[in-house]
Amino acid sequence: MASGKEGASPFARGFDFSTFSQATDLKKRILFTLAALFIYRLGTFVPLPGLNPDIIAEVGRRNMGGLLGMFDMFSGGALGRMTIFALGLMPYISASIIIQLFTVIAPTLEALKKEGESGRRRLSQYTRYLTVFIAFIHSYGICVTLMSASATAGAIVIGKLFFVVAIPSLIGGTLFLMWVGEQVTSRGIGNGASLIIFAGIVANLPRAVMNALEMGKTGALSPTMLFLIGVVIVAAIAFVVFIERAQRRIPIHYPQRQSSIGKGNMQDSTHLPLKLNSSGVIPPIFASSLLLLPATIISFVGGEWGQVISPYLSPTHPVYNIIYVTLLVFFAFFYTAIIFNPSETAENLRKAGGFIPGVRPGQHTAQYLDSILTRLTVIGSAYLVVICLLPQVLIAKMSVPFYFGGTNILIIVSVTIETVSQVYTHLLAHQYQGVLRKARNKGRIK
Repeated sequence: MASGKEGASPFARGFDFSTFSQATDLKKRILFTLAALFIYRLGTFVPLPGLNPDIIAEVGRRNMGGLLGMFDMFSGGALGRMTIFALGLMPYISASIIIQLFTVIAPTLEALKKEGESGRRRLSQYTRYLTVFIAFIHSYGICVTLMSASATAGAIVIGKLFFVVAIPSLIGGTLFLMWVGEQVTSRGIGNGASLIIFAGIVANLPRAVMNALEMGKTGALSPTMLFLIGVVIVAAIAFVVFIERAQRRIPIHYPQRQSSIGKGNMQDSTHLPLKLNSSGVIPPIFASSLLLLPATIISFVGGEWGQVISPYLSPTHPVYNIIYVTLLVFFAFFYTAIIFNPSETAENLRKAGGFIPGVRPGQHTAQYLDSILTRLTVIGSAYLVVICLLPQVLIAKMSVPFYFGGTNILIIVSVTIETVSQVYTHLLAHQYQGVLRKARNKGRIK
């Protein structure tokens, strides 16, 4: 396993960033991404039609704890303010999970996945349709909750056509964010959906820091405890960076027909990098998104049954933690199996003439890669469990604000690493294009 300079960031590899001023396409992509995120942040302050803003702000501050606090974090505070982006990207993420699960179970969807670009477009269309359905369920649950709260907390809802206006607004907000995320992925830098969630978390970090300092000022947290919290956060960031960059490099040899000096065969050696955490930030996002479904159902079912189930969905309850850990491990293995197919990789190596030293090509290579990937995923899933359960430990033992959780750190670090890597890739491609242009110009002069 390695996490040295070859797998590190472009800063550690001594890349010359002076070419950035000449990379026009990269600058356009970065500006497009920043503009999209700016529009997203503006939308998190556009109130939902038909609500009393003064009362909804007070209700939001009282009820944005536990599981709802997590989803308010993912939505950039839009859920607490009850804006048109209150649902965020959670319905889209839930739909993506369901479609990906069914591509493994349903032969028809599995065949579509293998059809190439046309099949992927049809699967994306199915995901959009399912997103509308899930967004409708969530928005209906929110509207019912607001209507019931209006009877006790005051006139939250204004007007008799609240359902008619609010449900399309919430669904439209989710679909708009889905479209923005797709545009950022294709025309900007980084993964659009991950960047939107990342922007929501980062935007509320200053307020979280101020809340922690205020707790220290009022005596709720001692100076020693604040210092220990800072040390834990820095250590967690360093740990996440190390694990996210860690790789297992499998040597690959490609035999060549003849050496350049004509003395027999030679071998060209390279390596196949397998990340320790191949699934990245997907498992915690997927697990959190799935846990929102029962919470939404309970919110509009209500009654005694809902009051009995509700405590079990609190992030501090053991039942919630068991379900959360189970989903984390499941999605770590599931998503790793989706993005890396050992049999397909072994077949591609065989066709290219490559082989792993000491391992026979074909099925033996696939079994060898699968065994290594399984061991790496076991370690990676254990790492995700530890880092994502950190918030529960801090809340239960130290009364730390929820914002300083391991899930936040994991998302921020992972998305930052991925985005910086894509910037580096574009800069490197621009540099190579410049070298090729110079070579062609010299050839023309000669």
